[in-house]
Amino acid sequence: MITAGWLALALLGQVGLATFHPNPAESNIPELFRLPEATYTYEFEPVRETSGYSVAKIRFPSPVVSPDPANNTVHAEYFQPKGPGKRPAVVVLHILGADFALSRYYAARLADRGVAALFLKLPYYGERRPEGGKQRFLSTDIDRSTLSMKQGILDIRRAESWLAARPEIDPTKLGVTGISLGGITSALAAAVDPAIDRGVFLLAGGGLDEILWEMDEPEARQYRRQWLAAGRSRAELKKLTTPYDPLTYADRLAGKKILMMAGNIDEVVPPSSARALWQAAGQPPIRWFDCGHYSAAGFLLPAIREAVEFFAADLPEVAKPK
Repeated sequence: MITAGWLALALLGQVGLATFHPNPAESNIPELFRLPEATYTYEFEPVRETSGYSVAKIRFPSPVVSPDPANNTVHAEYFQPKGPGKRPAVVVLHILGADFALSRYYAARLADRGVAALFLKLPYYGERRPEGGKQRFLSTDIDRSTLSMKQGILDIRRAESWLAARPEIDPTKLGVTGISLGGITSALAAAVDPAIDRGVFLLAGGGLDEILWEMDEPEARQYRRQWLAAGRSRAELKKLTTPYDPLTYADRLAGKKILMMAGNIDEVVPPSSARALWQAAGQPPIRWFDCGHYSAAGFLLPAIREAVEFFAADLPEVAKPK
Protein backbone atom coordinates (compact mmCIF):
# COMPACT_ATOMS: atom_id res chain seq x y z
CA MET A 1 0.00 0.00 0.00
CA ILE A 2 1.34 3.45 -0.91
CA THR A 3 0.92 5.75 2.07
CA ALA A 4 1.34 9.51 2.52
CA GLY A 5 4.63 8.83 4.27
CA TRP A 6 5.84 6.73 1.35
CA LEU A 7 4.91 9.48 -1.10
CA ALA A 8 6.76 12.06 0.99
CA LEU A 9 9.91 9.92 0.97
CA ALA A 10 9.46 9.29 -2.75
CA LEU A 11 9.37 13.03 -3.42
CA LEU A 12 12.64 13.33 -1.52
CA GLY A 13 14.11 10.60 -3.71
CA GLN A 14 14.58 8.26 -0.75
CA VAL A 15 12.28 5.44 -1.85
CA GLY A 16 11.31 4.11 -5.21
CA LEU A 17 9.93 1.17 -7.13
CA ALA A 18 12.16 -1.13 -9.14
CA THR A 19 11.33 -4.09 -11.35
CA PHE A 20 13.47 -7.10 -12.05
CA HIS A 21 12.95 -8.13 -15.65
CA PRO A 22 14.19 -11.64 -16.44
CA ASN A 23 17.07 -11.73 -18.87
CA PRO A 24 16.10 -12.85 -22.40
CA ALA A 25 18.43 -15.80 -21.75
CA GLU A 26 16.77 -16.63 -18.40
CA SER A 27 15.84 -20.12 -19.54
CA ASN A 28 19.55 -20.86 -20.05
CA ILE A 29 20.40 -19.86 -16.48
CA PRO A 30 20.73 -22.81 -14.08
CA GLU A 31 17.28 -23.30 -12.57
CA LEU A 32 18.66 -22.81 -9.05
CA PHE A 33 19.54 -19.19 -9.90
CA ARG A 34 16.60 -18.08 -12.04
CA LEU A 35 14.41 -15.17 -10.99
CA PRO A 36 10.84 -14.34 -12.03
CA GLU A 37 9.77 -10.81 -12.88
CA ALA A 38 9.06 -8.86 -9.70
CA THR A 39 8.44 -5.25 -8.66
CA TYR A 40 9.69 -4.17 -5.25
CA THR A 41 10.29 -1.09 -3.13
CA TYR A 42 13.82 0.09 -2.43
CA GLU A 43 15.13 2.72 -0.03
CA PHE A 44 17.82 5.23 -0.99
CA GLU A 45 19.36 7.13 1.94
CA PRO A 46 22.12 9.66 1.09
CA VAL A 47 24.88 9.60 3.71
CA ARG A 48 27.99 11.32 2.36
CA GLU A 49 29.35 13.58 -0.39
CA THR A 50 32.90 13.97 -1.66
CA SER A 51 34.20 16.07 -4.51
CA GLY A 52 34.12 13.09 -6.86
CA TYR A 53 31.24 10.87 -5.72
CA SER A 54 28.29 10.51 -3.37
CA VAL A 55 27.44 7.60 -1.06
CA ALA A 56 23.95 6.35 -0.24
CA LYS A 57 22.66 3.42 1.79
CA ILE A 58 20.44 1.14 -0.29
CA ARG A 59 17.93 -1.35 1.09
CA PHE A 60 15.66 -3.71 -0.82
CA PRO A 61 13.96 -7.03 -0.13
CA SER A 62 15.88 -10.19 -0.94
CA PRO A 63 14.15 -12.34 -3.56
CA VAL A 64 14.77 -15.30 -1.21
CA VAL A 65 12.89 -15.61 2.08
CA SER A 66 15.09 -17.24 4.72
CA PRO A 67 13.87 -18.33 8.21
CA ASP A 68 15.38 -15.13 9.69
CA PRO A 69 13.45 -11.90 8.93
CA ALA A 70 16.47 -9.62 9.52
CA ASN A 71 18.35 -11.49 6.80
CA ASN A 72 15.64 -10.90 4.22
CA THR A 73 16.47 -7.24 3.63
CA VAL A 74 19.54 -6.63 1.49
CA HIS A 75 21.80 -3.80 2.71
CA ALA A 76 24.18 -2.10 0.29
CA GLU A 77 26.09 1.16 -0.15
CA TYR A 78 26.07 2.93 -3.50
CA PHE A 79 29.18 4.91 -4.50
CA GLN A 80 27.95 7.09 -7.37
CA PRO A 81 30.52 9.06 -9.37
CA LYS A 82 29.67 12.67 -10.18
CA GLY A 83 29.62 14.05 -13.68
CA PRO A 84 27.89 13.38 -17.00
CA GLY A 85 27.85 10.25 -19.11
CA LYS A 86 26.77 6.67 -18.69
CA ARG A 87 29.35 4.54 -16.91
CA PRO A 88 30.09 0.93 -15.96
CA ALA A 89 28.77 -0.38 -12.64
CA VAL A 90 30.28 -3.01 -10.35
CA VAL A 91 28.89 -4.94 -7.39
CA VAL A 92 31.61 -5.24 -4.72
CA LEU A 93 31.54 -8.16 -2.28
CA HIS A 94 33.38 -8.58 1.03
CA ILE A 95 35.60 -11.27 2.53
CA LEU A 96 34.51 -14.10 4.85
CA GLY A 97 35.60 -12.13 7.92
CA ALA A 98 33.50 -9.14 6.76
CA ASP A 99 36.11 -6.29 6.88
CA PHE A 100 33.64 -3.87 5.36
CA ALA A 101 36.27 -1.11 5.46
CA LEU A 102 38.25 -2.94 2.77
CA SER A 103 35.17 -3.27 0.55
CA ARG A 104 34.30 0.41 1.07
CA TYR A 105 37.86 1.38 0.15
CA TYR A 106 37.63 -0.71 -3.04
CA ALA A 107 34.22 0.81 -3.94
CA ALA A 108 35.49 4.34 -3.27
CA ARG A 109 38.50 3.85 -5.53
CA LEU A 110 36.22 2.62 -8.30
CA ALA A 111 34.01 5.70 -7.86
CA ASP A 112 37.10 7.96 -7.83
CA ARG A 113 37.97 6.51 -11.21
CA GLY A 114 34.47 7.09 -12.60
CA VAL A 115 33.04 3.58 -12.14
CA ALA A 116 29.82 3.24 -10.12
CA ALA A 117 30.16 0.71 -7.29
CA LEU A 118 27.56 -0.99 -5.12
CA PHE A 119 29.06 -2.56 -1.99
CA LEU A 120 26.63 -5.36 -1.10
CA LYS A 121 26.50 -7.26 2.20
CA LEU A 122 25.95 -10.98 1.78
CA PRO A 123 23.36 -12.94 3.78
CA TYR A 124 23.90 -12.98 7.56
CA TYR A 125 26.43 -10.14 7.48
CA GLY A 126 26.09 -6.73 9.10
CA GLU A 127 22.49 -5.66 9.59
CA ARG A 128 21.37 -8.97 8.10
CA ARG A 129 22.53 -11.02 11.10
CA PRO A 130 19.72 -11.55 13.64
CA GLU A 131 20.44 -9.73 16.89
CA GLY A 132 22.18 -12.07 19.32
CA GLY A 133 22.08 -14.88 16.75
CA LYS A 134 24.89 -17.22 15.77
CA GLN A 135 23.76 -17.64 12.19
CA ARG A 136 26.53 -17.30 9.62
CA PHE A 137 26.81 -17.30 5.82
CA LEU A 138 29.03 -20.39 6.07
CA SER A 139 28.72 -22.77 9.00
CA THR A 140 28.48 -26.42 9.95
CA ASP A 141 24.80 -26.20 8.98
CA ILE A 142 25.26 -27.17 5.34
CA ASP A 143 21.59 -26.56 4.48
CA ARG A 144 21.76 -23.00 5.80
CA SER A 145 25.09 -22.44 4.04
CA THR A 146 23.81 -23.59 0.65
CA LEU A 147 20.62 -21.52 1.04
CA SER A 148 22.84 -18.53 1.92
CA MET A 149 24.90 -19.01 -1.23
CA LYS A 150 21.78 -19.23 -3.38
CA GLN A 151 20.34 -16.16 -1.65
CA GLY A 152 23.59 -14.26 -2.13
CA ILE A 153 23.64 -14.94 -5.88
CA LEU A 154 20.00 -13.92 -6.31
CA ASP A 155 20.61 -10.77 -4.22
CA ILE A 156 23.47 -9.91 -6.60
CA ARG A 157 21.25 -10.48 -9.62
CA ARG A 158 18.59 -8.13 -8.23
CA ALA A 159 21.30 -5.57 -7.37
CA GLU A 160 22.74 -5.72 -10.90
CA SER A 161 19.24 -5.19 -12.30
CA TRP A 162 18.74 -2.19 -10.00
CA LEU A 163 22.00 -0.70 -11.24
CA ALA A 164 21.18 -1.36 -14.89
CA ALA A 165 17.94 0.62 -14.60
CA ARG A 166 19.63 3.75 -13.28
CA PRO A 167 20.03 6.63 -15.77
CA GLU A 168 23.76 7.09 -15.08
CA ILE A 169 24.61 3.42 -15.76
CA ASP A 170 25.47 1.70 -19.03
CA PRO A 171 23.48 -1.57 -18.70
CA THR A 172 25.85 -3.32 -21.12
CA LYS A 173 28.78 -2.83 -18.72
CA LEU A 174 27.85 -4.59 -15.49
CA GLY A 175 30.51 -6.23 -13.34
CA VAL A 176 31.11 -7.97 -10.05
CA THR A 177 34.20 -8.32 -7.90
CA GLY A 178 35.40 -9.49 -4.52
CA ILE A 179 38.22 -10.94 -2.48
CA SER A 180 38.34 -14.50 -1.06
CA LEU A 181 34.70 -15.42 -0.25
CA GLY A 182 33.69 -12.34 -2.24
CA GLY A 183 35.83 -13.50 -5.16
CA ILE A 184 34.37 -17.01 -5.15
CA THR A 185 30.82 -15.64 -4.96
CA SER A 186 31.63 -13.10 -7.71
CA ALA A 187 32.88 -15.87 -9.98
CA LEU A 188 29.67 -17.83 -9.47
CA ALA A 189 27.46 -14.77 -10.06
CA ALA A 190 29.34 -13.74 -13.21
CA ALA A 191 29.13 -17.30 -14.56
CA VAL A 192 25.38 -17.79 -14.11
CA ASP A 193 24.06 -14.28 -14.89
CA PRO A 194 24.26 -13.32 -18.58
CA ALA A 195 23.70 -9.65 -17.67
CA ILE A 196 27.13 -9.56 -15.97
CA ASP A 197 29.78 -9.20 -18.64
CA ARG A 198 32.90 -8.56 -16.53
CA GLY A 199 34.50 -9.52 -13.23
CA VAL A 200 37.67 -9.47 -11.16
CA PHE A 201 38.16 -12.37 -8.75
CA LEU A 202 40.88 -11.94 -6.12
CA LEU A 203 42.18 -14.90 -4.07
CA ALA A 204 39.37 -17.05 -5.47
CA GLY A 205 39.10 -20.48 -7.00
CA GLY A 206 36.86 -23.40 -7.81
CA GLY A 207 36.30 -26.77 -6.21
CA LEU A 208 34.45 -25.82 -3.03
CA ASP A 209 34.76 -29.29 -1.55
CA GLU A 210 38.56 -29.10 -1.82
CA ILE A 211 38.65 -25.59 -0.36
CA LEU A 212 36.38 -26.48 2.57
CA TRP A 213 38.05 -29.83 3.21
CA GLU A 214 41.67 -28.72 2.99
CA MET A 215 41.33 -25.30 4.65
CA ASP A 216 43.75 -25.22 7.59
CA GLU A 217 41.79 -23.05 10.02
CA PRO A 218 40.35 -23.87 13.47
CA GLU A 219 36.78 -23.31 12.26
CA ALA A 220 37.33 -25.48 9.19
CA ARG A 221 38.91 -28.26 11.26
CA GLN A 222 35.92 -28.18 13.60
CA TYR A 223 33.62 -28.35 10.59
CA ARG A 224 35.39 -31.48 9.30
CA ARG A 225 35.28 -33.17 12.72
CA GLN A 226 31.55 -32.54 13.07
CA TRP A 227 30.91 -33.61 9.49
CA LEU A 228 32.77 -36.91 9.95
CA ALA A 229 31.23 -37.51 13.39
CA ALA A 230 27.82 -37.32 11.74
CA GLY A 231 28.89 -40.15 9.44
CA ARG A 232 29.17 -37.97 6.35
CA SER A 233 31.94 -38.17 3.76
CA ARG A 234 33.94 -35.85 1.52
CA ALA A 235 32.14 -37.32 -1.48
CA GLU A 236 28.84 -36.23 0.05
CA LEU A 237 30.25 -32.75 0.65
CA LYS A 238 31.24 -32.55 -3.01
CA LYS A 239 27.74 -33.62 -4.10
CA LEU A 240 26.12 -30.95 -1.91
CA THR A 241 28.47 -28.10 -2.91
CA THR A 242 28.73 -28.77 -6.66
CA PRO A 243 25.51 -26.84 -7.52
CA TYR A 244 27.01 -23.76 -5.77
CA ASP A 245 30.56 -24.14 -7.07
CA PRO A 246 31.82 -21.56 -9.60
CA LEU A 247 33.81 -24.38 -11.20
CA THR A 248 30.54 -26.08 -12.20
CA TYR A 249 29.56 -23.15 -14.43
CA ALA A 250 32.98 -21.66 -15.23
CA ASP A 251 32.74 -22.43 -18.95
CA ARG A 252 30.05 -19.71 -19.08
CA LEU A 253 32.75 -17.15 -18.23
CA ALA A 254 34.47 -17.70 -21.57
CA GLY A 255 34.03 -14.59 -23.71
CA LYS A 256 33.39 -12.29 -20.75
CA LYS A 257 35.94 -9.72 -19.54
CA ILE A 258 37.58 -11.51 -16.63
CA LEU A 259 40.70 -10.90 -14.56
CA MET A 260 41.89 -13.26 -11.82
CA MET A 261 44.46 -12.63 -9.10
CA ALA A 262 45.81 -15.45 -6.93
CA GLY A 263 48.48 -16.28 -4.37
CA ASN A 264 51.00 -18.93 -5.38
CA ILE A 265 51.25 -20.30 -1.82
CA ASP A 266 47.67 -19.64 -0.72
CA GLU A 267 46.85 -21.88 2.26
CA VAL A 268 43.07 -21.21 2.16
CA VAL A 269 42.23 -21.19 -1.55
CA PRO A 270 44.92 -23.53 -2.92
CA PRO A 271 46.70 -22.53 -6.14
CA SER A 272 45.27 -25.70 -7.67
CA SER A 273 41.76 -24.33 -7.06
CA ALA A 274 42.62 -21.01 -8.72
CA ARG A 275 44.16 -22.84 -11.68
CA ALA A 276 41.11 -25.09 -12.03
CA LEU A 277 38.79 -22.08 -12.22
CA TRP A 278 41.14 -20.27 -14.59
CA GLN A 279 41.36 -23.29 -16.90
CA ALA A 280 37.62 -23.92 -16.94
CA ALA A 281 36.91 -20.22 -17.58
CA GLY A 282 38.92 -20.26 -20.79
CA GLN A 283 42.24 -19.08 -19.33
CA PRO A 284 41.46 -15.38 -18.84
CA PRO A 285 44.27 -13.03 -17.75
CA ILE A 286 45.58 -14.05 -14.32
CA ARG A 287 48.07 -12.32 -12.00
CA TRP A 288 50.02 -14.48 -9.56
CA PHE A 289 51.31 -12.90 -6.36
CA ASP A 290 54.11 -14.37 -4.29
CA CYS A 291 51.99 -14.71 -1.16
CA GLY A 292 49.59 -16.81 0.87
CA HIS A 293 45.99 -15.96 1.72
CA TYR A 294 46.75 -13.85 4.78
CA SER A 295 50.11 -12.51 3.64
CA ALA A 296 48.26 -11.17 0.57
CA ALA A 297 47.49 -8.09 2.67
CA GLY A 298 50.76 -6.58 1.48
CA PHE A 299 49.66 -6.97 -2.15
CA LEU A 300 46.05 -5.82 -1.89
CA LEU A 301 46.55 -2.12 -2.60
CA PRO A 302 48.33 -2.65 -5.94
CA ALA A 303 45.87 -5.46 -6.74
CA ILE A 304 42.89 -3.17 -6.13
CA ARG A 305 44.52 -0.45 -8.26
CA GLU A 306 44.89 -2.95 -11.10
CA ALA A 307 41.29 -4.10 -10.66
CA VAL A 308 40.03 -0.52 -10.74
CA GLU A 309 41.90 0.17 -13.99
CA PHE A 310 40.46 -3.03 -15.45
CA PHE A 311 36.89 -1.85 -14.81
CA ALA A 312 37.67 1.72 -15.94
CA ALA A 313 39.35 0.68 -19.19
CA ASP A 314 36.37 1.44 -21.43
CA LEU A 315 34.89 4.45 -19.67
CA PRO A 316 33.47 6.90 -22.23
CA GLU A 317 35.50 10.09 -22.52
CA VAL A 318 32.67 12.22 -21.11
CA ALA A 319 32.64 10.13 -17.87
CA LYS A 320 36.40 10.10 -17.25
CA PRO A 321 37.55 12.15 -14.22
CA LYS A 322 39.42 15.31 -15.17
